Order: sequence, then C-alpha cells, then structure tokens
Amino acid sequence: MIKSTGHADLPLHSGTVPRWLADRMRDLGTLIIESLILNYGQKEVLSRLSDPLWFQSLGAVLGMDWHSSGITTSVMYALKRGLNPRAQELGIYICGGRGKYSRQTPDELLALSANTSLDGEALVRSSKLCAKVDNTAVQDGFQLYQHNFILSRDGDWAVVQQGMNPEKRTARRYHWSSRDLRSFVEEPHTGVTGENQGKILNLTANDALKTRESIMDFTKETPDKLLHEIQKISNPDSSFSFGYGGSSKTVNSSPTEQNLLFPELADSTEILYTGRNITLPSHHEVQKEDVDLKRLGGILATAYENQPKNFESLLLTPGLGPRTLQSLTLVSEVIHGTPSRFTDPARFSFAHGGKDGHPFPVPLKIYDQSIHVLQDCIEKSKLGYNEKSDCLRRLHTTSLNIEKNCAPQADFEASLAYEKAHSKEWDGRTVFDKN
Repeated sequence: MIKSTGHADLPLHSGTVPRWLADRMRDLGTLIIESLILNYGQKEVLSRLSDPLWFQSLGAVLGMDWHSSGITTSVMYALKRGLNPRAQELGIYICGGRGKYSRQTPDELLALSANTSLDGEALVRSSKLCAKVDNTAVQDGFQLYQHNFILSRDGDWAVVQQGMNPEKRTARRYHWSSRDLRSFVEEPHTGVTGENQGKILNLTANDALKTRESIMDFTKETPDKLLHEIQKISNPDSSFSFGYGGSSKTVNSSPTEQNLLFPELADSTEILYTGRNITLPSHHEVQKEDVDLKRLGGILATAYENQPKNFESLLLTPGLGPRTLQSLTLVSEVIHGTPSRFTDPARFSFAHGGKDGHPFPVPLKIYDQSIHVLQDCIEKSKLGYNEKSDCLRRLHTTSLNIEKNCAPQADFEASLAYEKAHSKEWDGRTVFDKN
C-alpha cells in the first residue's frame, strides 16, 4: 500500500545556512545521490529519502546541526540546487520547497510531465493527498509549511514534508514512498512515532472506516440536518446519529464510540504506530548518550589505528590523511550502509561537524577533500575505472569488520578534544565566525 515510511520529531530552530556551507552541502549531497544512483539505481535513492533515520544521518554528514528542524529545509534545498540542473542525466527531479515554493509543486510537476510521458495530473493528485493526509486527515498538532516531491524519470516518487508546532517549539518531518501504491486514506502510515499529543483526529485508522463513511453520508444531507446532529454530538450526555443512505442509526455517546471520531493514542506514551522513526532531544550539543560508541569506535579505528600508507594504497590517493578517512568512512556508510546502521544519526556529525559548532566546527579543508575524493571516484567509475569506487565501498566494510571483531569503544571526550584541538589547522568554521 502507499507508504508513509515514518517521521522525525525535531527541535524547531531558526536561522540561515551560510553560503560557505550551503554550496558544500549542495556539492557533497549531489555526489552522494549520484553515487547511490550508480551503485543501486534511482529507486534506492527514493527509498533512502523516504527513510527518516537515513535522511537525518545524511543531514548530519553534510555538516548541518545533527538534531534540528533546519536539516529538512537545508538538505532538500541543497539537493534541489544540485540535482535539478542534472535531472536529464541522473533521472531525479525535486519539486516544491518551503512556504511559497511548496505551493509551486503542482506547476512544477505539470511542467515536467509536459516534456515526458508521465501523468502530471496523477502526480499532482499524489502530491496534494500526501499533504492533506498529514495536515488534515491526521491532525496531530503540526501545521505543514514545507513539501518536497522527489520524482524519478520512471514515475516513482517520494515525499519529504515538515510541519511545526510553534507552541511546543517542535517540528515533525513526514516521509512518504510510492512503492506498492494502494490507498492514501486507509492505514497509509507504516510508522509514526512521537510524543503523546492526547486525543488526535486520525481518519486514516482502520477503526475510523465507519467515520469516513459517515462523513461521506453527511455530505448528502441538508445543512439544517447537519447542524441538528452537530448539536447532539456537542452534548456529551446525549446520543448522536450517523446517517446511512437516507436512514439513520442512533448509538450511545460512549467514550469508545466518540474515539472513532477522535482516535486516541494507545496506552503507550510514545508510539502512535510502529515503524522507522526518530524523536531527537532538545539539547544542542552532541552528548555521549546520543552516539553508538561501538560504531564510532569502528570508524575511528579505521582511520587512526592503521598506517596511513595502507589507506593511501586502499584509496589510491597519495597524501590522504586519517582525518579525511574518518569523514569518507562515514560518507561511505551513508552510501552503502543498511537501514539498521542509521539509528544514531548524531554519529554522522563526526564526519564534518556542525555549523553551530556541535560536536565541533565544520573543518572546511577536510570537507573539501571529501568532496574531491568522492567526485574523483565517481568520474573514474564512469570511465570504467572502478578501483577508487570499490575502495570507498571497502572503507565501510573495513569499519564493519573492526566493529564486529574488535569491539572498540570510542573515547567520546577524547575524540571531541582532538577535533577541537585541530580545528584551526583544518579551517574549522561556524555560523558565529565573522568570515
């Protein structure tokens, strides 16, 4: 069936991404997507983008604040800037955006379909339904303000959209995938996890079928009769009627019956439905508890516990140092890792830091070298020389083997201290720097 593959709950942050980071996010993000296409195809790109945990890890490896709502806007804007000019070559196009740009999605989809064999009207309908389901059919306290529709040349698509709850200073990002499309209105979500919001309106639940049918019947009734029935429902001690094909059925207004109109969360305080989801903490700094230290240990050991010359041979890049290998190992995991590897997205901030200085300033020299190596891998593989591309993949394999066989535990505080001690050497920068 239609899959809303999950969501992420994030602290709501404001601010802008500086140009020095935005352009690098565009370049590295585009290279990561291009590598995914070359290795796994366009469908895998859409699958990854519809995974909230992978998406969060991508944003962290690109240097965005590992937990903030700004990852959604900034990553999608970076990918749109990088991929759309190459859409004919790569076969991926991104529509929509934040605010007024989200409302341009239908026009963009129709313009694309005019030059292809794709059904523009059907795509526009899918785009609108994804937004309507998360904004109207499921009323969980978050008002949508961003909508991106990612389309492949074969007509497959994914949706990444985000809503905000200004009172609670939180944002919720929703992910959709077109795989096995069946229904938008009957249990479309495979996973939605978040803080208990109390009673919510969820017209997509299985037990809301009668409610959906009743709503359709209501549309056939006269306004006077509807007002009369609404007055009955507003009185908790009264009974209320649902009309069925001109007749009516009266039931007692018990809490169980009323929850068909306002389905409550289950007994859990955290889970609405089961699936791949993430709720990130409000604290800005990366803390020890946010990172799988065994996995981080495998990354650090890959980069630091071997002779540099071995990695030079591995990557065929003379002069490549262990710090860049740390970043490339995390980039390799974003490209080649399986879904289970992205449960701690904070770990990926150890590739290129974060723009606000958490866990450390963005090391521009390391970032630029990561872009250079990945670009070189891709260009050579296009010419039939796969050595570098294979080497990049083996970085991830090497890290997994070390993690599995040696079980190193990263010294979290020592790792942070090392990064900050070398920040100036690597041209570390944050949004707070003047230049």
